[in-house]
Amino acid sequence: MLKRVAVIQSNYIPWKGYFDIINDVDLFVFYDDVQYTKNDWRNRNKIKTPKGSEWLTIPVNASNDLLICEVEMSNPNLISKHYKTLNALYSKAPYFKRYKPFLEHVYMEQKWSNLSEMNQYLIKHISKEFLGINAEFKDSREYDSNGRKLNRLIDILKKAKAEVYVSGPAAGDYIDLTRFKEEEIQLVYKDYKGYPEYEQFHPPFDHYVSILDLLFHAGPDSAYYIWGWRKETNAVEY
Repeated sequence: MLKRVAVIQSNYIPWKGYFDIINDVDLFVFYDDVQYTKNDWRNRNKIKTPKGSEWLTIPVNASNDLLICEVEMSNPNLISKHYKTLNALYSKAPYFKRYKPFLEHVYMEQKWSNLSEMNQYLIKHISKEFLGINAEFKDSREYDSNGRKLNRLIDILKKAKAEVYVSGPAAGDYIDLTRFKEEEIQLVYKDYKGYPEYEQFHPPFDHYVSILDLLFHAGPDSAYYIWGWRKETNAVEY
């Protein structure tokens, strides 16, 4: 089996496609020692409300000259408000109570100050404990990588002994395929098409909301709505 690796910035409670990539690899590398970008997915994500999909945002002290791993929350005490918001919007969802102790631990008991640390904790816990993903997790700082942009990415992949690099489809706009061929690393773009819908509050259905929305509505069946459905599709096609 070829070693499959993904290298992606940590996001705040990401959408299901993020976890689809994690499930697709042997090693997932958090790429958090790169430039922080404002108004992006690092400190916010979407949840369903009666008014439609709206942002759930962590206030941070950040500028574009900071690395993601350097970004601190501007008022860590405000994080508890996210629990109250989730409770108000999703308490009647079928599986909200299943995840309530975890939410209370993250938002009410834990003391966070660093954005990257919280993001990585949430992603790893949701992956392993709730979705049953077996991927190994690492941080890009562990690789002491060199170069800039694509050169640095390839340096991380080489040090991680990657044979296949799994990327989101948007990266196709700037990735140079020839560089991967030169390094003998296969490049695979994740396909986000075809996700089945599930029972979701406040139609119309929105695929691009936080993973929490799926967990609250589908519980132990959540993995089916991310990657499990493909097995049925492939079986029918066969």
